This record gives sequence, C-alpha cells and structure tokens, in this order.
Amino acid sequence: MSTPAIDGKTWLTMLLSGAALLAAHAEELNAMNVFPVSDGDTGTNMTRTMEGGLDRIGADAEAGVGTVLEGFARGALLSARGNSGVILSQIFAGVSEELASCQSVTAADLVRAYRKGVARSYAAVQNPTEGTILTVFRESTEYAAAALSDGATIEDFFRLHVEEAQRSLASTKERLAVLAEADVVDSGAAGYLYIAEGMNEALNGRPVEASAVRRESAPVVDVDRFTRDSKLEFGYCTEFLLRLTTAKVDPDAFDIQTMLSVLDELGGESVVAYKQDDVVKVHVHTFTPGRVLERAQAFGEFLTVKIENMSLGHTETARPAPKIRKPYAVVAVAAGDGMAALFRHLGADEIVSGGTTSNPSAEDFLEAFRRCGAEHILVLPDHKNIMMAAQQAAELYEAADVRVIPAKSFMQGYAALSVITPGLQDVDAIAESAGRAAGDVTDAEITRAVRDAAVGGVEVKKGDYIALSAGGIRAAAGSASDAVMAFLAQAEMDFVEIITLFVGKAVSLEERARLTDRIETAYPDCSVEVYEGGQDVYDYYLALE
Repeated sequence: MSTPAIDGKTWLTMLLSGAALLAAHAEELNAMNVFPVSDGDTGTNMTRTMEGGLDRIGADAEAGVGTVLEGFARGALLSARGNSGVILSQIFAGVSEELASCQSVTAADLVRAYRKGVARSYAAVQNPTEGTILTVFRESTEYAAAALSDGATIEDFFRLHVEEAQRSLASTKERLAVLAEADVVDSGAAGYLYIAEGMNEALNGRPVEASAVRRESAPVVDVDRFTRDSKLEFGYCTEFLLRLTTAKVDPDAFDIQTMLSVLDELGGESVVAYKQDDVVKVHVHTFTPGRVLERAQAFGEFLTVKIENMSLGHTETARPAPKIRKPYAVVAVAAGDGMAALFRHLGADEIVSGGTTSNPSAEDFLEAFRRCGAEHILVLPDHKNIMMAAQQAAELYEAADVRVIPAKSFMQGYAALSVITPGLQDVDAIAESAGRAAGDVTDAEITRAVRDAAVGGVEVKKGDYIALSAGGIRAAAGSASDAVMAFLAQAEMDFVEIITLFVGKAVSLEERARLTDRIETAYPDCSVEVYEGGQDVYDYYLALE
C-alpha cells in the first residue's frame, strides 16, 4: 500500500487496533516488574487509558482526523491511570493539539504532531527519566522524521517509527541499571510499542481484532428506587460537552468563569467546568437541568448530554453536595476498608479507592474534588504511581485551588493526615506541614516474592518475604514477620518514637499479635500502633516516625 494521507475513519481504525494489541498483552506488561512482586499494573493502566479515549470518540463516520483525535485525547486525559497512562495521554494530547484542524493528515503532518507529543509528554514529567516510554517515543519519532524523504507515505512514517521503537525498547536495559539487573525492558515503553505496532498493522490492512478492548458497559440502574410516590431529594447529575460556536461567542476569548457564573446563578452544586480549545466540559448537580442546558446553549451547541436522577444510584453516591463551601478539604487515596476508615477518622473528606494494581484515573479524582465543596483541596495520592494522575486532575479542575501533597506511599499519607489540624485556616501552612510530615517518614512494604531475583545486591528466592523501601529491597526473610524485624534491624532507630503497622488482608490475628509482641520487646522505647488496613498484595505497611 502507498497512502499519501489518511482520514478520520482510518485513524480510528488504527487506534482501535493499537488498543486491541495493547489489551492482548496487558498481563504480560503487568508482569514486567523490576521487583519480584505481584503488583505490576502498567498494562492495565495503559489499556484503561486507551479505552477511556476510545469511549469518547463520537459516532460521526465522516469526522476528520482532528475531530477523532480531539475526543480520544480528552477521554485519555480523564481516564489516565498510573504514570505510564498519564504520559501516554499527554503524548496523544500533543498529537491532537497539532492536528486539531486537520480533516486528513500526511506523513509530514504526523512528524510535526508526534514532535508536539514528545514536547508535551516530557513537560508533564517533573524529572524525566531516560530509558522509559518517553525515550522510546522520542527516539522513534526523531528517527522517522530524519529518515523520511520528500513524498513519503503514511506507511513510511509508521514503518520507520515502529522499527526504531523496537530498537529503542531493547536499549532501555542499557539506560537504566535497575532494568538490566532485573533483566526486563521498561513496561511502559513496551506498552507504547504494542500500540504503535497495532496501529501499523491496521494501516497495512491487518487490523488487530478489536474484541480484546474492553469498552465500558452502561451501569445497571434500579429504576424502582424512584417510584410515583418519591420526592426528588438529590437532584440530577448533569454533564455535557459544549462546542463553543462563532455564531454565539468568540470561542478563543471565552472565559470559563462565564459558565461558572451561570451555574452559580442557577444554584448548581458540585460544579466542575473547564475549557479545552473550543469545547467546554461541565458537570453540575441541579434540580433544574433544563434551565442549565438552556442557558449553556447560549454559548454554543451540545456534543453530548447526560442527565441522571441521583436517587437511582448511578456512578456517584446519591447524596446532596455541600451547601457551604469550606475553606479546605482533603482527598486521600486508600487501599482497604480499614485504611479508608482510619483516613476518614484522621480528617480526610473524600476517599479515592486505589493503590497497588488498582490505580485511580484523573476522572476519579475530579469526581472526588467536586464532592468536596471547598475553596482549597489538598490531595494525598499515597502511591508513586498515582501521583501523576492526581496532578493531571488538579490541572483540569478549575472550581477550587487544588494542591497535590507529595505523599508517595500510604504511610506518608498517614503521616501527612496526622498533622492536618481541623480549624486551621492558613492553607499554605497546612500544605507545607503535610508535605514535610510525608517526607520525614521512613516507610516499608512487606510482601512475598513471586520469582527469583537479584535487585540492588539483594538475592531473593521465590516465596521469600521482602521489605521494599526507598526504591529498593532492604531485607528478605522466610516470613512476613521476620521481614519486618529484619527491616527494623537495619533501619536508623535511634530517633524513632513511633512504629506504625497497617496489617494486610492475608495476615491472621495470631500472626499480628505475635509480631506486635516481638516489636514491643525489641524496641521498648517506641510506641507501637497497629491498624487493620485490609490491603491486598502487601502483608504489612510499616512507618517509622
């Protein structure tokens, strides 16, 4: 085949094929773990990010590449999970931005767009690390750009792009010592290669079977929860995408505050509204959705509209949003019922469920933000692989000042919550204090090795229990309790006053009691606090303060 340009229908077929090949290899990607632990989730996160993008592509069969990409990129941004998913969403956001006005695209157009994807994805990462998905996408893009000749076809671009991505992926071991030691390539980079290969297969008339892609099913609604005798207590969850039109407003000059003022005037609650290019996304709880839609239509025309009676229990908790805006609220990520209950007790206003193997999306955070009813929102991601999704959501949310506290583990989040004192009004001081508390914690995760490994000079056999801390394996032992004690034995304990344990779902009461006794006997000057966390995968989370 020799294709000088492709249209929106072809691009959609390519995206579907890329997502399908990625989904088919999701479990393989999950298993590409540096540490011998069953907590890999890169494949799942990237697959869900791609699915979220596909779910927001309109049904217009004649849509151009720019329109297809616009819906896909927006959906991927909101659905992005994990660091690799967020980076992937930023890649497509850059590509979409460059091709926004294109009905069809040539190889030269793709070079410009992919370079924009490189710039945007690198800008999204505070300290970009080479040897990751960033490197593979950048090198394959630049290689294709340099090798293309005048009159090159779309097939030429993708062939060169995929060839270099394959070479670049293999070299990730050379760039990151930890990958070489674990004898794995970067899982996010491998995931991107599957997407690029799937897109290339479709371009050449061999699309990957799309049945591998899980499309979100509609939630089951119990209509009997609202009868003829019911009264509307909670209003309607109303969401829409509005295309600003030049016949009604100046789309480029339109200020999102105009929309927010209308929603406030109509008594809207749990409002989130943001503008991207000439499209406005709105979420609002209201008793009069018709009036909201009527007023919004003064600015443009609707692309999608969704109205749900919140008494029926759809995707949101059917409860009224706060009537009074608080000075600040705290949103924390927690894994396990026990951890969630403790975090609420410590002052978290909203809990986002997530953690190892279950990273929340940016949209999950947005839903929590709009339930807060606060002028300022402090976010505790509580996991290093959730940080970027929280930051992406914070950038998208315009109804409050959102600050992401650098809590990269549940124990850091626990420490941060412990110093947030109700009644204080100085949000700057609260955020600074919470961030400092999170950084002062020494924490560890205790879990079982799923394969033999040698990481950081520590030899681990399958079935051993290991203590992970500060990005490395700090101890290995025959039992979870012994791994805890081995970690404590090599930790700096001179100034430790409090030892806190979050007990996982798999630990029995007898095991918990025996370990508590061992710690109290070995460290009599420390206070030992034990909580039922209920988390999966990790037998214990451990914090030293």
